[in-house]
Amino acid sequence: MLEKTRLDPIAYRDAMSRMSAHVQLITAADGAERRGVTITASCSVSDDPPTVLACLNAANPRNDIFSRSGSFALNVLGAHHRALAHAFSGRDQLDMERRFALARWTQLATGAPILTDAIVAFDCRLIEIKIMATHAILFGEVVDVRVGEAQPPLIYVDRDYRSL
Repeated sequence: MLEKTRLDPIAYRDAMSRMSAHVQLITAADGAERRGVTITASCSVSDDPPTVLACLNAANPRNDIFSRSGSFALNVLGAHHRALAHAFSGRDQLDMERRFALARWTQLATGAPILTDAIVAFDCRLIEIKIMATHAILFGEVVDVRVGEAQPPLIYVDRDYRSL
């Protein structure tokens, strides 16, 4: 268990805003229910077996779909996805149906929603979830991948979307 530190959480968030990160949509489906969330905290864990991790707010009860479904997809966004990233961040208060209606989706092996024009999409079988402080860390074995067109990535830094 982590102990509370004296560092002010606001100062920490301000410092972290200076770190640039690639923007993804993490998605899952459980029957007819779908969920997608804009995230920037994900990375490769291993290439044998191919494994990724993604971090989600543990306090949001709607994120339980990721454990219920047993799978998720990491959809890596390009610069042209700025509005989509904004919509899935929740800032516009759109319901899930309206968010998913903003793009075209398909499925691969697990049934998790795959953005058809993502730079790359990783289709993952959920291996484990670890709770660390305020976030749930999802570990997924990549069971399929869809590589899209090479295009400029969507980056988040200084609390705004940017591109290279």
